[in-house]
Amino acid sequence: MVVSPLLALSTASAQQALMNSLNNGPVANQSLEQPSDYTYKNGDFRLWVTPSLDLQWDDNVQISQGAQESDFITRPTLGLMTTYPVSQQNLIKLDVNAGYSLYATHDNLDSFYLQSGSGLSFDVFIKDVQINLHDNFSYVQDSSQNSQVANTGSYGTFQNDAGLSASWDLTRVVLSAGYDHQNVQSTSGQFAQSDQATETLFARAGYVVSPRLTAGLESSASFTAYDQALLNNNQSYSMGAYADYKPDAYFDFQPRAGYVIYQYDQTSQSLQTANLNSWYADLRVTHAISDAISYSIDAGHRVTLGVQSDATSAWYVTPSATWNLTKNWTLNTSMSYENGQQGTGSTQLMPNANLVSESYSYYTGTLGVAHPITSRLAFNFDYRVTTRSSSAQERGYTQNVLELQLTYHPQ
Repeated sequence: MVVSPLLALSTASAQQALMNSLNNGPVANQSLEQPSDYTYKNGDFRLWVTPSLDLQWDDNVQISQGAQESDFITRPTLGLMTTYPVSQQNLIKLDVNAGYSLYATHDNLDSFYLQSGSGLSFDVFIKDVQINLHDNFSYVQDSSQNSQVANTGSYGTFQNDAGLSASWDLTRVVLSAGYDHQNVQSTSGQFAQSDQATETLFARAGYVVSPRLTAGLESSASFTAYDQALLNNNQSYSMGAYADYKPDAYFDFQPRAGYVIYQYDQTSQSLQTANLNSWYADLRVTHAISDAISYSIDAGHRVTLGVQSDATSAWYVTPSATWNLTKNWTLNTSMSYENGQQGTGSTQLMPNANLVSESYSYYTGTLGVAHPITSRLAFNFDYRVTTRSSSAQERGYTQNVLELQLTYHPQ
C-alpha cells in the first residue's frame, strides 16, 4: 500500500514525540530478519540498494478550492540500507531513501526529498539495559499530507530528530526513558513562522501482568522555541496510562490515555493563546485474521502544535486492511478521517499574518494493488482521494491522485 511516497508531515507534541521516541526501538539482531539477498557484502558489512520510479498524476497540485491545476509528476528514488554488527548484540544501521520530484508544468514545485524512515540507528546492550542512539531525518514537500494546510502546493519541512532511549527489563517491570532534540525548518518562506527547535523528555514504567498483558504509566515534557516571533514559544507536559495486550501472535491491542498541559510564553506580538489543559487518547489494534486478510485501526484524540496556529486539537480514525487475493496479488485499502480545530486556545489573532483559526474535516481514502512482475521487479498501483472542508472561506478542496510505482531489487 502506498498512501504517499513521502512523509506524512507532522509537528511535534509531547505525546507524538513520546511515541516517536518509543518507535525508535532496538535494531540489534535484526540482521537475522533482514533479506539474505543483499546487493553487496564485505565481511559482516551488508548493503541493500533499491531503486524505484514513481509516476503520478495529480488533479489539484495546489490543493485549492478554486481553479484546480493538474500535473504529471515523476519521482525517481534510490533506497540505501547498510548494517554492520559491532558485536553479537550491537548493530549499526543506516537507512536512506532519497529522490527528486519533477513536475511536468509546475516546475516551481520541483524538489529533492528524503523519505520517511531515513536515519541512522545504533544499539548498545549493557546487561539487561538496551540503549538506542538515533538520528532520523526527512526533507519532504507534499502539502496534501498535512491536514492543517490548504491553498498551496509548496508546504513542506526538513525535520531532524536526534536522541537516545534506554529500556531496562527487570522481568516483571520494564522501565523506559529517553531524550530527543527535533529541528523543523519549512521548505517555503511562506511557512517560516513554524520553524522551531523542540527538546523532549519521556519516561515509561510498565508492569508485566502476564505474558500477554503489559500495563503501566507514561509521561513526557516538551520545550519548543520558534525562530520567528509569530507563534508562541511553549512547554507541554503529559501524564497517562498505557497497556499492550497480545492474546496471541496475530492480535495486538494498545490503548493509551492521559492528560496534557500546554503553557505559552506569549512571545508573539501577532497571536495570543491561553494555556491549554486537555486530554489525549489513542487505541491501536492490529489483527491478522488469516494469511489472506489483516487489518489495523488507530483512533483517538490529540492536541499538537499548529502550522499556522499555536495549537490544533483533533479527533481521528485511520483504518486499513490488506487482502491477499490470489498468489502474488495484494489489495491494500485504507482511509483516514480527522475532525479538528486549528487555533485551539487562541484569544487574539492578527489579520494578514499567515495565521488561521478554523474548524475542519479532512478525509483521505486509498485503494491499491501490488504485484511482483518478476523476482526482482514489483509494481504498485494506487488511487488516492483527499477531501477537506473548513469553516474558513476557500480552505476546502478535493484532490485525486493516480500513482504507479516500479521497484527493483537487485542482487
